[in-house]
Amino acid sequence: MKAVAFAYHDMGIAGLEALKGEGFDIRAVISHDDDPEENCWFGSVVEWARENGVPAYCPPDVNAPEWIQKIRALSPDVIFSFYYRNLLGGALLAIPPAGAYNLHGSLLPAYRGRCPVNWVLVNGETKTGVTLHHMVEAADAGDIVGQVEIPIGADDTALTLYEKLCVGAKELLEGLLPLIKEGTTPRIPQDLKAGSYFGGRRPEDGRIDWHWPTSRIYNLIRAVTDPYPGAFTTLPGGEKMLIWWGKPDQRESTGLAEGEVEIGEETVSVGSGDGRIHFMDIQIAETRIKGHAIFDYFKGKKGMILK
Repeated sequence: MKAVAFAYHDMGIAGLEALKGEGFDIRAVISHDDDPEENCWFGSVVEWARENGVPAYCPPDVNAPEWIQKIRALSPDVIFSFYYRNLLGGALLAIPPAGAYNLHGSLLPAYRGRCPVNWVLVNGETKTGVTLHHMVEAADAGDIVGQVEIPIGADDTALTLYEKLCVGAKELLEGLLPLIKEGTTPRIPQDLKAGSYFGGRRPEDGRIDWHWPTSRIYNLIRAVTDPYPGAFTTLPGGEKMLIWWGKPDQRESTGLAEGEVEIGEETVSVGSGDGRIHFMDIQIAETRIKGHAIFDYFKGKKGMILK
């Protein structure tokens, strides 16, 4: 079966590996040029295509008439989107006779839209998953083909959870791709009113409000820690401090004001709405500070208020 795959990121590679394993004839890979201002910690779909002898393209607008014509000329039986960042228009979706399918990193209809792996952590979810669905012109709104559920651990970060989702995606596709070949693909309508939609996240969304409950602060930290931009606060002089990791302590009646620095026996904590966060890995300017070095930095600064 001939396929054109729109793909990016490690999830894109997982999808391509599944297509290869199932024997699909991948006529082309459509991807994105890497953004020089983005931390590109993930694998290269374009490099995967080169290593596997598949033509790869990174058009600025895949819905432009010339690209629609080029993709139509490839005569794909089916189109896949694996973490491709742009919506495919109706003209593209109408090309493949066997349908167009998108892989999304949540249990649809929950967490439609952007950055689902980050949002589920920000919101303190205990499970998420991967969904393959029929593509329509609206984002993540088509009928569901199948899903796999992934539990979220208390110490999961966006990176560790994303790695779990990539494994789940490959397993999901290995079970569903034969159905697509056979023409027996399921269609389970989504109840969009019962779901949720989230937009993209910006670095400034990582600011901590120390009035929040400890759990909410911890969830933000793990949702945007390495390799993402990081949660942050502001020192009294206005300097930004990144918090790459912290341990939550929800004991009430700490006697600390929200944002107040507490110095313990070689430990540093900050008061939250219902407890404290123990600093374990921070960054000030270009200097990363961990362990005992955090205590050394804050020594003599007890009572400092972070904003």
